[in-house]
Amino acid sequence: MTNNRGVAIVEFAIVLPLLIILLFGIMEFGFVIYNKAMITNASREGARIGIVYRIDSDNNYLPPDDSAVRPLVETRINNYLGNSLIGFDPAAEKTVSIEVIGTSPGGELKVTVNYPYKFLVLPGFVSTMAPRISLSAITSMRLE
Repeated sequence: MTNNRGVAIVEFAIVLPLLIILLFGIMEFGFVIYNKAMITNASREGARIGIVYRIDSDNNYLPPDDSAVRPLVETRINNYLGNSLIGFDPAAEKTVSIEVIGTSPGGELKVTVNYPYKFLVLPGFVSTMAPRISLSAITSMRLE
């Protein structure tokens, strides 16, 4: 008579770590996809507020310049993201890059948002995997 219960426990002990790695892998890549979607939307929001037509109190067109556009874009991105990003590195900070090409309507505004994402579990199991990846989103829009 064989001990089927002992065999089942050994099989479970072999399969359990693989299932845990698979489960955490699914969760962590879900976090990566979520963060990528968030920074993509944030770059769109920032670019959209940066391209709108501005006039001064005398109804004169105000061409976009870095000193006027940058605070608007960064504020919009920070407000959009708030505490929405999911990460396991409290020191990780997003960076925002803004480039204005041309200062009249039809010119281009390019907004780039970078966010370093640190994995929680997977680098401990898979040593060849980088402990941190850089997520990036770039949005270009024409000035209105």
